Amino acid sequence: MAAAQLRRSLTASLVRVAVLAALFALLFQCTVHPSSHPAKATATAADAAEAGMRQLLTRQAAAVLHRDRPAFLAAVDPRATGYLTRQRKVFDDLADVPLAAWSYRLVATGAFPLPPAADGTVRTAAQVELRYRLTGFDTQPVSATYYLTFAHRDGRWYVAGDDDGAAAGKHSAVELWDQGPVTVVRGRYSLVLGPGSVTALRRYADEADEAVPQVRHAWPDGWTGKVVVEVPGSLARMAALLGAEPADYRNFAAVTAGEAGGTATFHSDRVIINPEAFAGLSEFGRQTTLTHETTHVATRATTTANTPLWLSEGVADWTAYRTAGRTAREIAAELSTAVAAGRVPAALPADADFHATDAAALSRAYEGGWLACRMVADQWSPARLTDLYRAVAAGGSVDSHLRATLGLTLPAFTARWRAYLQQELA
Repeated sequence: MAAAQLRRSLTASLVRVAVLAALFALLFQCTVHPSSHPAKATATAADAAEAGMRQLLTRQAAAVLHRDRPAFLAAVDPRATGYLTRQRKVFDDLADVPLAAWSYRLVATGAFPLPPAADGTVRTAAQVELRYRLTGFDTQPVSATYYLTFAHRDGRWYVAGDDDGAAAGKHSAVELWDQGPVTVVRGRYSLVLGPGSVTALRRYADEADEAVPQVRHAWPDGWTGKVVVEVPGSLARMAALLGAEPADYRNFAAVTAGEAGGTATFHSDRVIINPEAFAGLSEFGRQTTLTHETTHVATRATTTANTPLWLSEGVADWTAYRTAGRTAREIAAELSTAVAAGRVPAALPADADFHATDAAALSRAYEGGWLACRMVADQWSPARLTDLYRAVAAGGSVDSHLRATLGLTLPAFTARWRAYLQQELA
């Protein structure tokens, strides 16, 4: 009996130990090991969400290239009625633009503050990069940044807006097709895009076609020998394309995108017209303006942050005016007036002078840069001018490159330029 009771007591004890061990193991699994699982689950959910958004962007990009309107609009949130209406129009307005490539890249999520949706829809604020190329003209893509709202509903993602980030200073880029239907005119060396008629845009194409051979004579290498010109409907729309304020470009008849900055990054250059200022130009002014801007397209590969504006703008004007058949006093009217009054500039134009809001001061800056480059071409040679331009772009001080190319220090070059102004303009 005692032995049996002992066996029963030992058995009960062993059972209790086993039960306690099982409970302890279960408790340990529930309270210790899963500490890393929420993070893994969150990461997995985030990865899945980003994968879904990337797939959506890939489908929408393919729809643009294949001109598939239903597929393009299927990516847009049907509840975002205002955005959906705008996207219908954007797709239609893009119809005639010759696209060689069009793609989106999801850069980041959480790109701007986005309050919860009233209906509980899951939403994500994203930064997205658009890259596209125009057939026959772009060897490198134009890249533009968009701040998009994505919505997840019923197991699928949609794009629900492109302006929710504006309050936080995150403005989506603007392209011509965001402003209305785009008319396309092809020239021999040019592609002109804008909202105007074919007749109106044909004149720009003809002028660009005349500009390209002039530029190729001065800059035969390092560019395609083609130019894309965009003609928006107003100064305000030009500024929107550049991600800038209209006042910044009021005094400019045209600019070359990439020179100007803004929200778009133009690896392939665009000459963008200010139609209000361009309309006031003479035929000579229109032609020299387009030749000037086309020179910026040609010299892009050899223009860097090291290149002072007196040299880059001066070379562009030298190319535009080299066969003009006009005197320096006729072309540099503002600087001529200053020199005649004894106000000879003490120094070459500074970069800030090319951003002057006063039209006369801005003209004097451009005229001074032009005459500096004209002096090099006249007193040395055009080849020496282009050698100087390329050398400066590579880095190092302007003074060192003037010494190596022309045999003059910067002060000596400046003194020679001041004498040249008096000789040509007084």
